[in-house]
Amino acid sequence: MRSALTNGNSENQDTSSFSSALKREVLYLIFVLMAIVVIIKIAFYKEGISIVIRTAFGIFWLFILPGVSILYYWHEKMAFIERLIIGIVLSSALIGISSYYLGLLGLHIKYHAVVIPLALLICGGFIIFFKLKNNQISG
Repeated sequence: MRSALTNGNSENQDTSSFSSALKREVLYLIFVLMAIVVIIKIAFYKEGISIVIRTAFGIFWLFILPGVSILYYWHEKMAFIERLIIGIVLSSALIGISSYYLGLLGLHIKYHAVVIPLALLICGGFIIFFKLKNNQISG
């Protein structure tokens, strides 16, 4: 009876630790987005705030969010800043290569900025889901 209680309790601890780690990651990503807004506003001080926010969100959507979501698999082994930097490079490479080949397949370029990052985010979501599933099975 006691082992059943501790197993259920450890699953709750695993889920709560995962949710707290995910909340921390979202908070870090919000800080990164705010930093991008500030940097772009400093660089383009004559532009309006709506244009600066739109540009910052575009950079965040295209290059930062897909890379960080794919590299979340290694969140225990790498610090956030390492995954952020490697994720930006990885996302840039994957978006560039996939954009080229999707253009060859006939997908119009106006859809690339939405379809490719969304596909990478979905892949990152699957990676996170299967890692969580494997941790619950083995743990």
